[in-house]
Amino acid sequence: MSKDKILNVQGHEIRVSQINDQDFISLTDMVKAFDDGTSLIEKWIRNINTIEFLGVWETIYNPNFKLPEFEGFRSRAGLNSFTLSPKKWVENTDAIGITSKSGRHGGGTFAHKDIAFEFGSWLSPQFKLFLIKEFQRLKEIESNQYNIEWNFKRVLSKANYTLHTEAIKEYILPQLDVERDKEWIVYANEADLLNVALFGCTAKMWKDNNPSLALKSKNMRDFASINELNVLSNLESLNSVLIKSNIDKNQRFEQLRIVAQAQLKSLDQVDYIKSYKKLSETSYIDAKKSKDGKNDIQSFGDVISKIANAGKPK
Repeated sequence: MSKDKILNVQGHEIRVSQINDQDFISLTDMVKAFDDGTSLIEKWIRNINTIEFLGVWETIYNPNFKLPEFEGFRSRAGLNSFTLSPKKWVENTDAIGITSKSGRHGGGTFAHKDIAFEFGSWLSPQFKLFLIKEFQRLKEIESNQYNIEWNFKRVLSKANYTLHTEAIKEYILPQLDVERDKEWIVYANEADLLNVALFGCTAKMWKDNNPSLALKSKNMRDFASINELNVLSNLESLNSVLIKSNIDKNQRFEQLRIVAQAQLKSLDQVDYIKSYKKLSETSYIDAKKSKDGKNDIQSFGDVISKIANAGKPK
């Protein structure tokens, strides 16, 4: 399963998980917007209309769906003694439209988007419409060309990071008297050489200034612009060459800093939109709109200022 995406529906975060290349929405998150909580899921699933809907959906998409067991549930629906849970439904019918994920923070009941939207109608027609609207927005963002390019540049920078670490392993570590369990410090210092040359701060400085993001295992590279990731990839390749040429660390830093500044300036002039920071997982550009409908560039200043002021005396 891939990393969950997040929908924001009327102020409530709802996870969307990719399961077998299909979008499954968290029913557990959906009911948090309502007073009765998780009991709503069991109330909904034992409803005769729900059982019939689930039966039709499974018959269309699931060749292994057990019809006799389904008929047994449908015949007893409406009786005061009848109870049903998502787990019981799946175990007895081999249903695939509803599933459960384990985990203290990431667990819960998930349903295929078709079923989740039906559940949304049962909860509240208004809630369903907002849910569909946010889901459609997510799909539009996933196909956004800048988001795709950002992901490509992120992968490319990770690939070039391998060249960087190999140069450190072959040319720097042999010259240092470093215990094996301390070698990570050398790698971290070299990574920070690139961080400071490009972003103006070390990884620790960024984490200290962004504690909530750091707790989510985020780092400054997760919020870099497309142009910055492009330059970072180039710096990793350049630094590996400088290391192999036995250039002093201070000299390498000066060269890297000059190259970073020059390349960023050139790239930003070619396509200024790619200089914007990636501020969230929901979109590449998520700025507030000004009165004339244009993106307000100032809204991107929060992350930028934190990086610029990192480590400065207060």
